[in-house]
Amino acid sequence: MKRVLILTAGYGEGHNSAARALKTAFDERPGVQAELIDVFALHAPRLDRISRKAYLRVINQAPHTWAAIYRWLDRSPHAPFLFRAFSGHRRLLAQLIAEKQPVALVSTYPVYAWLLEQLRARGATVPPLHTVVTDAITINSLWYRAPSEGWFVTDPDSAAFLHAHGVPAGQVRASGFPVALAFADRPARLQPPAPSAGRRRILYMINSGRARARVTARALLQHPEWHITFTAGRDAQLQAELTELARLAPAGADVLGWTEKIPELLMTHHVVISKAGGATTQESINALCPMLVNQIVPGQEEGNYELLRRNEAGALAETPARVVETLQRAFENDAALWLRWRANLGRLARPAAARDIAATVLGPAAVVPVAGQPNLVSS
Repeated sequence: MKRVLILTAGYGEGHNSAARALKTAFDERPGVQAELIDVFALHAPRLDRISRKAYLRVINQAPHTWAAIYRWLDRSPHAPFLFRAFSGHRRLLAQLIAEKQPVALVSTYPVYAWLLEQLRARGATVPPLHTVVTDAITINSLWYRAPSEGWFVTDPDSAAFLHAHGVPAGQVRASGFPVALAFADRPARLQPPAPSAGRRRILYMINSGRARARVTARALLQHPEWHITFTAGRDAQLQAELTELARLAPAGADVLGWTEKIPELLMTHHVVISKAGGATTQESINALCPMLVNQIVPGQEEGNYELLRRNEAGALAETPARVVETLQRAFENDAALWLRWRANLGRLARPAAARDIAATVLGPAAVVPVAGQPNLVSS
Protein backbone atom coordinates (compact mmCIF):
# COMPACT_ATOMS: atom_id res chain seq x y z
CA MET A 1 0.00 0.00 0.00
CA LYS A 2 1.44 3.37 -1.06
CA ARG A 3 0.64 6.10 1.43
CA VAL A 4 0.26 9.79 0.56
CA LEU A 5 0.03 12.50 3.22
CA ILE A 6 -2.10 15.53 2.31
CA LEU A 7 -1.06 18.49 4.42
CA THR A 8 -3.71 21.12 5.12
CA ALA A 9 -4.82 23.78 7.62
CA GLY A 10 -8.09 25.43 8.60
CA TYR A 11 -7.18 29.05 7.78
CA GLY A 12 -9.67 29.50 4.97
CA GLU A 13 -11.96 26.79 3.65
CA GLY A 14 -10.13 26.49 0.32
CA HIS A 15 -7.21 24.59 1.85
CA ASN A 16 -9.41 21.94 3.46
CA SER A 17 -11.78 21.72 0.50
CA ALA A 18 -8.91 21.02 -1.89
CA ALA A 19 -7.38 18.52 0.54
CA ARG A 20 -10.63 16.54 0.88
CA ALA A 21 -11.05 16.32 -2.90
CA LEU A 22 -7.46 15.14 -3.29
CA LYS A 23 -7.89 12.46 -0.65
CA THR A 24 -10.90 11.09 -2.53
CA ALA A 25 -8.95 11.08 -5.80
CA PHE A 26 -5.92 9.32 -4.31
CA ASP A 27 -8.08 6.76 -2.49
CA GLU A 28 -9.73 5.80 -5.81
CA ARG A 29 -6.42 4.47 -7.10
CA PRO A 30 -5.63 0.80 -6.42
CA GLY A 31 -2.96 0.26 -3.79
CA VAL A 32 -2.96 3.88 -2.62
CA GLN A 33 -4.11 5.29 0.70
CA ALA A 34 -4.21 9.02 1.43
CA GLU A 35 -4.42 10.66 4.83
CA LEU A 36 -5.31 14.24 5.72
CA ILE A 37 -2.90 15.87 8.17
CA ASP A 38 -3.44 19.22 9.88
CA VAL A 39 -0.32 19.63 12.00
CA PHE A 40 -1.60 22.93 13.42
CA ALA A 41 -4.76 21.31 14.80
CA LEU A 42 -2.90 18.20 15.98
CA HIS A 43 -0.07 20.01 17.76
CA ALA A 44 -2.11 22.61 19.66
CA PRO A 45 -5.87 22.16 19.17
CA ARG A 46 -6.96 24.97 21.48
CA LEU A 47 -4.48 27.47 20.07
CA ASP A 48 -5.50 26.45 16.55
CA ARG A 49 -9.18 27.13 17.30
CA ILE A 50 -8.38 30.53 18.81
CA SER A 51 -6.08 31.57 15.97
CA ARG A 52 -8.59 30.49 13.30
CA LYS A 53 -11.32 32.53 14.97
CA ALA A 54 -8.96 35.51 15.16
CA TYR A 55 -8.11 35.11 11.47
CA LEU A 56 -11.78 35.12 10.50
CA ARG A 57 -12.47 38.12 12.71
CA VAL A 58 -9.65 40.13 11.13
CA ILE A 59 -10.55 39.37 7.51
CA ASN A 60 -14.24 40.13 8.10
CA GLN A 61 -14.04 43.08 10.51
CA ALA A 62 -10.68 44.66 9.70
CA PRO A 63 -9.95 43.82 6.04
CA HIS A 64 -7.47 46.70 5.63
CA THR A 65 -5.44 45.35 8.54
CA TRP A 66 -5.42 41.94 6.91
CA ALA A 67 -4.40 43.50 3.59
CA ALA A 68 -1.35 45.05 5.26
CA ILE A 69 -0.40 41.73 6.89
CA TYR A 70 -0.86 39.89 3.60
CA ARG A 71 1.36 42.36 1.72
CA TRP A 72 4.05 42.07 4.37
CA LEU A 73 4.00 38.26 4.19
CA ASP A 74 4.28 38.52 0.41
CA ARG A 75 7.06 41.09 0.17
CA SER A 76 9.19 40.93 3.29
CA PRO A 77 12.36 38.82 3.21
CA HIS A 78 11.90 38.41 6.95
CA ALA A 79 8.44 36.79 6.83
CA PRO A 80 9.76 33.20 6.62
CA PHE A 81 11.58 33.67 9.93
CA LEU A 82 8.15 33.50 11.59
CA PHE A 83 7.99 29.81 10.78
CA ARG A 84 11.06 29.05 12.88
CA ALA A 85 8.79 29.55 15.88
CA PHE A 86 6.87 26.43 14.83
CA SER A 87 9.48 24.03 16.20
CA GLY A 88 6.85 21.82 17.82
CA HIS A 89 4.88 21.64 14.59
CA ARG A 90 8.07 20.77 12.71
CA ARG A 91 8.91 17.94 15.12
CA LEU A 92 5.39 16.55 14.89
CA LEU A 93 5.53 16.66 11.10
CA ALA A 94 8.85 14.79 11.18
CA GLN A 95 7.36 12.20 13.52
CA LEU A 96 4.36 11.63 11.26
CA ILE A 97 6.56 11.23 8.19
CA ALA A 98 8.82 8.76 10.01
CA GLU A 99 5.85 6.72 11.28
CA LYS A 100 3.77 6.65 8.11
CA GLN A 101 6.55 6.46 5.50
CA PRO A 102 4.61 8.18 2.71
CA VAL A 103 5.79 8.00 -0.89
CA ALA A 104 4.71 11.62 -1.43
CA LEU A 105 3.51 14.71 0.38
CA VAL A 106 0.86 17.01 -1.09
CA SER A 107 0.40 20.41 0.54
CA THR A 108 -2.58 22.74 0.17
CA TYR A 109 -1.18 25.25 2.70
CA PRO A 110 2.06 27.19 2.05
CA VAL A 111 3.64 26.95 5.51
CA TYR A 112 4.39 23.23 5.12
CA ALA A 113 7.02 23.84 2.43
CA TRP A 114 8.91 26.01 4.91
CA LEU A 115 8.70 23.42 7.70
CA LEU A 116 9.98 20.73 5.35
CA GLU A 117 12.83 22.98 4.24
CA GLN A 118 13.81 23.31 7.91
CA LEU A 119 13.77 19.52 8.24
CA ARG A 120 16.03 19.13 5.20
CA ALA A 121 18.43 21.68 6.68
CA ARG A 122 18.66 19.38 9.72
CA GLY A 123 19.68 16.43 7.56
CA ALA A 124 16.31 14.87 6.81
CA THR A 125 15.48 13.01 3.64
CA VAL A 126 11.80 13.71 3.13
CA PRO A 127 9.44 12.43 0.43
CA PRO A 128 8.76 14.60 -2.63
CA LEU A 129 6.55 17.58 -1.83
CA HIS A 130 3.89 18.67 -4.34
CA THR A 131 2.28 22.06 -3.68
CA VAL A 132 -1.34 22.67 -4.66
CA VAL A 133 -1.86 26.44 -4.76
CA THR A 134 -5.40 27.32 -3.71
CA ASP A 135 -5.20 31.00 -4.74
CA ALA A 136 -5.38 32.34 -8.28
CA ILE A 137 -3.38 34.88 -10.32
CA THR A 138 -2.15 37.12 -7.47
CA ILE A 139 -0.31 34.42 -5.52
CA ASN A 140 1.47 35.24 -2.27
CA SER A 141 5.18 34.52 -2.53
CA LEU A 142 5.02 32.22 0.51
CA TRP A 143 3.61 29.64 -1.90
CA TYR A 144 6.71 29.55 -4.10
CA ARG A 145 9.70 30.92 -2.15
CA ALA A 146 10.27 27.54 -0.46
CA PRO A 147 11.26 24.56 -2.64
CA SER A 148 8.79 21.99 -3.95
CA GLU A 149 8.89 19.11 -6.40
CA GLY A 150 6.24 20.96 -8.38
CA TRP A 151 3.32 23.35 -8.18
CA PHE A 152 -0.27 22.79 -9.32
CA VAL A 153 -2.19 25.99 -10.06
CA THR A 154 -5.74 26.85 -11.02
CA ASP A 155 -5.25 28.24 -14.53
CA PRO A 156 -2.70 29.29 -17.19
CA ASP A 157 -2.55 32.91 -15.94
CA SER A 158 -1.57 31.68 -12.50
CA ALA A 159 1.10 29.47 -14.08
CA ALA A 160 2.40 32.51 -15.96
CA PHE A 161 2.53 34.43 -12.68
CA LEU A 162 4.78 31.77 -11.11
CA HIS A 163 6.99 31.63 -14.22
CA ALA A 164 7.40 35.42 -14.06
CA HIS A 165 8.50 35.11 -10.43
CA GLY A 166 11.22 32.61 -11.12
CA VAL A 167 9.57 29.20 -10.89
CA PRO A 168 10.75 27.03 -13.83
CA ALA A 169 7.98 26.31 -16.32
CA GLY A 170 8.58 22.58 -16.07
CA GLN A 171 7.67 22.59 -12.39
CA VAL A 172 4.28 24.28 -12.81
CA ARG A 173 1.13 22.56 -14.03
CA ALA A 174 -2.13 24.42 -14.71
CA SER A 175 -4.21 21.53 -13.42
CA GLY A 176 -7.22 23.43 -12.12
CA PHE A 177 -8.35 23.59 -8.50
CA PRO A 178 -9.09 20.16 -6.96
CA VAL A 179 -12.82 20.43 -6.41
CA ALA A 180 -15.04 17.61 -5.17
CA LEU A 181 -15.34 14.80 -7.69
CA ALA A 182 -19.10 15.32 -7.73
CA PHE A 183 -18.40 18.00 -10.35
CA ALA A 184 -16.47 15.61 -12.59
CA ASP A 185 -19.06 12.86 -12.16
CA ARG A 186 -22.01 15.20 -12.68
CA PRO A 187 -25.13 13.38 -13.87
CA ALA A 188 -26.97 14.96 -16.79
CA ARG A 189 -29.98 15.75 -14.62
CA LEU A 190 -28.03 18.24 -12.50
CA GLN A 191 -28.52 21.33 -14.65
CA PRO A 192 -30.40 24.58 -14.14
CA PRO A 193 -33.62 24.86 -16.10
CA ALA A 194 -33.55 26.86 -19.32
CA PRO A 195 -33.64 30.56 -18.35
CA SER A 196 -36.90 30.95 -20.24
CA ALA A 197 -38.53 28.04 -18.39
CA GLY A 198 -40.03 29.33 -15.17
CA ARG A 199 -38.23 31.18 -12.42
CA ARG A 200 -34.50 31.89 -12.60
CA ARG A 201 -32.77 30.04 -9.76
CA ILE A 202 -30.39 32.15 -7.66
CA LEU A 203 -28.20 30.73 -4.90
CA TYR A 204 -27.18 33.19 -2.18
CA MET A 205 -24.38 31.77 -0.01
CA ILE A 206 -24.11 34.00 3.05
CA ASN A 207 -20.63 33.92 4.56
CA SER A 208 -20.49 37.04 6.72
CA GLY A 209 -22.17 40.40 7.25
CA ARG A 210 -25.61 39.56 8.62
CA ALA A 211 -26.94 43.13 8.29
CA ARG A 212 -26.00 43.40 4.61
CA ALA A 213 -27.33 39.89 3.99
CA ARG A 214 -30.77 40.89 5.30
CA VAL A 215 -30.89 43.94 3.03
CA THR A 216 -29.79 41.90 0.02
CA ALA A 217 -32.31 39.18 0.84
CA ARG A 218 -35.18 41.70 0.98
CA ALA A 219 -34.15 43.12 -2.39
CA LEU A 220 -33.92 39.70 -4.03
CA LEU A 221 -37.26 38.54 -2.65
CA GLN A 222 -39.14 41.36 -4.36
CA HIS A 223 -38.80 39.72 -7.78
CA PRO A 224 -41.46 37.10 -8.53
CA GLU A 225 -39.54 35.89 -11.60
CA TRP A 226 -36.74 34.59 -9.33
CA HIS A 227 -36.43 31.66 -6.93
CA ILE A 228 -33.83 32.31 -4.21
CA THR A 229 -32.02 29.60 -2.27
CA PHE A 230 -30.33 30.97 0.85
CA THR A 231 -27.60 29.11 2.73
CA ALA A 232 -27.08 30.56 6.21
CA GLY A 233 -24.44 28.11 7.43
CA ARG A 234 -24.59 27.43 11.15
CA ASP A 235 -26.21 30.80 11.96
CA ALA A 236 -29.60 29.60 13.26
CA GLN A 237 -30.79 33.12 14.03
CA LEU A 238 -30.09 34.32 10.51
CA GLN A 239 -31.81 31.23 9.10
CA ALA A 240 -34.93 32.04 11.15
CA GLU A 241 -34.88 35.70 10.03
CA LEU A 242 -34.56 34.72 6.37
CA THR A 243 -37.38 32.21 6.71
CA GLU A 244 -39.66 34.94 8.05
CA LEU A 245 -38.60 37.37 5.30
CA ALA A 246 -39.37 34.78 2.63
CA ARG A 247 -42.72 33.67 4.04
CA LEU A 248 -44.90 36.20 2.17
CA ALA A 249 -42.37 37.47 -0.38
CA PRO A 250 -43.15 37.65 -4.13
CA ALA A 251 -40.13 35.50 -5.03
CA GLY A 252 -39.97 31.80 -4.38
CA ALA A 253 -37.46 30.84 -1.70
CA ASP A 254 -35.75 28.00 0.16
CA VAL A 255 -33.80 28.76 3.33
CA LEU A 256 -31.10 26.27 4.31
CA GLY A 257 -28.72 26.11 7.22
CA TRP A 258 -25.46 24.20 7.01
CA THR A 259 -25.59 21.76 4.09
CA GLU A 260 -23.38 19.23 2.36
CA LYS A 261 -25.25 19.74 -0.92
CA ILE A 262 -23.36 22.80 -2.16
CA PRO A 263 -22.09 21.03 -5.33
CA GLU A 264 -25.64 19.99 -6.25
CA LEU A 265 -26.99 23.47 -5.48
CA LEU A 266 -24.36 25.12 -7.66
CA MET A 267 -25.02 22.75 -10.53
CA THR A 268 -28.78 23.39 -10.47
CA HIS A 269 -28.85 27.18 -10.07
CA HIS A 270 -28.35 29.83 -12.72
CA VAL A 271 -26.23 32.20 -10.60
CA VAL A 272 -24.50 32.15 -7.21
CA ILE A 273 -23.97 35.23 -5.01
CA SER A 274 -21.04 34.90 -2.59
CA LYS A 275 -17.70 36.23 -1.45
CA ALA A 276 -14.70 35.37 -3.60
CA GLY A 277 -13.32 32.56 -1.46
CA GLY A 278 -11.00 30.15 -3.22
CA ALA A 279 -13.18 27.06 -2.85
CA THR A 280 -16.46 28.81 -3.63
CA THR A 281 -15.07 30.55 -6.71
CA GLN A 282 -13.60 27.35 -8.10
CA GLU A 283 -16.70 25.30 -7.31
CA SER A 284 -18.85 27.85 -9.12
CA ILE A 285 -16.51 27.64 -12.13
CA ASN A 286 -16.69 23.85 -12.23
CA ALA A 287 -20.45 23.86 -11.74
CA LEU A 288 -20.73 26.28 -14.70
CA CYS A 289 -22.67 28.56 -12.35
CA PRO A 290 -21.74 32.23 -12.95
CA MET A 291 -20.81 34.07 -9.77
CA LEU A 292 -21.73 37.52 -8.52
CA VAL A 293 -18.97 38.45 -6.11
CA ASN A 294 -20.37 40.53 -3.25
CA GLN A 295 -17.24 40.64 -1.08
CA ILE A 296 -13.50 40.36 -1.71
CA VAL A 297 -11.10 39.84 1.18
CA PRO A 298 -7.99 41.89 0.29
CA GLY A 299 -5.03 39.73 -0.64
CA GLN A 300 -5.82 36.12 -1.42
CA GLU A 301 -9.35 36.69 -2.77
CA GLU A 302 -8.45 39.47 -5.19
CA GLY A 303 -7.00 36.99 -7.64
CA ASN A 304 -10.10 34.80 -7.48
CA TYR A 305 -12.28 37.65 -8.69
CA GLU A 306 -9.62 38.67 -11.23
CA LEU A 307 -9.83 35.18 -12.72
CA LEU A 308 -13.57 35.64 -13.28
CA ARG A 309 -13.12 39.19 -14.61
CA ARG A 310 -10.39 38.31 -17.12
CA ASN A 311 -12.46 35.46 -18.50
CA GLU A 312 -15.79 37.34 -18.43
CA ALA A 313 -17.31 34.60 -16.31
CA GLY A 314 -19.09 36.57 -13.58
CA ALA A 315 -19.33 40.06 -12.11
CA LEU A 316 -18.60 42.19 -9.08
CA ALA A 317 -21.71 43.36 -7.19
CA GLU A 318 -20.81 44.66 -3.74
CA THR A 319 -24.12 46.33 -2.81
CA PRO A 320 -27.69 44.96 -2.71
CA ALA A 321 -28.76 47.36 -5.46
CA ARG A 322 -25.84 46.30 -7.64
CA VAL A 323 -26.67 42.63 -7.09
CA VAL A 324 -30.25 43.12 -8.31
CA GLU A 325 -29.17 45.30 -11.24
CA THR A 326 -26.55 42.77 -12.38
CA LEU A 327 -28.99 39.86 -12.18
CA GLN A 328 -31.52 41.76 -14.26
CA ARG A 329 -28.85 42.54 -16.84
CA ALA A 330 -27.71 38.90 -16.92
CA PHE A 331 -31.19 37.62 -17.77
CA GLU A 332 -32.36 40.30 -20.22
CA ASN A 333 -32.36 39.74 -24.00
CA ASP A 334 -33.06 36.02 -23.60
CA ALA A 335 -30.30 35.69 -20.98
CA ALA A 336 -27.59 36.63 -23.49
CA LEU A 337 -25.07 37.74 -20.84
CA TRP A 338 -25.74 34.70 -18.66
CA LEU A 339 -25.22 32.38 -21.61
CA ARG A 340 -21.90 34.08 -22.42
CA TRP A 341 -20.75 33.77 -18.80
CA ARG A 342 -21.66 30.08 -18.76
CA ALA A 343 -19.84 29.36 -22.02
CA ASN A 344 -16.72 31.08 -20.69
CA LEU A 345 -16.90 29.03 -17.48
CA GLY A 346 -16.88 25.92 -19.65
CA ARG A 347 -13.46 26.94 -20.97
CA LEU A 348 -12.12 27.48 -17.42
CA ALA A 349 -13.57 24.41 -15.74
CA ARG A 350 -11.31 21.49 -14.79
CA PRO A 351 -13.67 19.30 -12.75
CA ALA A 352 -11.31 16.30 -12.81
CA ALA A 353 -8.35 18.31 -11.45
CA ALA A 354 -8.06 16.20 -8.29
CA ARG A 355 -7.70 13.03 -10.35
CA ASP A 356 -5.18 14.67 -12.68
CA ILE A 357 -3.10 15.83 -9.71
CA ALA A 358 -3.19 12.37 -8.12
CA ALA A 359 -2.07 10.75 -11.38
CA THR A 360 0.81 13.21 -11.74
CA VAL A 361 1.98 12.85 -8.13
CA LEU A 362 1.93 9.06 -8.41
CA GLY A 363 4.14 9.06 -11.51
CA PRO A 364 7.24 6.83 -11.60
CA ALA A 365 9.48 9.31 -9.81
CA ALA A 366 7.08 9.71 -6.91
CA VAL A 367 6.53 6.11 -5.89
CA VAL A 368 10.04 5.18 -4.77
CA PRO A 369 9.88 4.26 -1.04
CA VAL A 370 11.68 6.62 1.32
CA ALA A 371 14.76 5.02 2.82
CA GLY A 372 17.03 5.89 5.71
CA GLN A 373 14.77 8.43 7.40
CA PRO A 374 16.75 9.92 10.30
CA ASN A 375 15.25 10.44 13.73
CA LEU A 376 14.10 14.05 13.66
CA VAL A 377 11.64 14.02 16.53
CA SER A 378 14.08 15.69 18.92
CA SER A 379 15.45 18.16 16.34
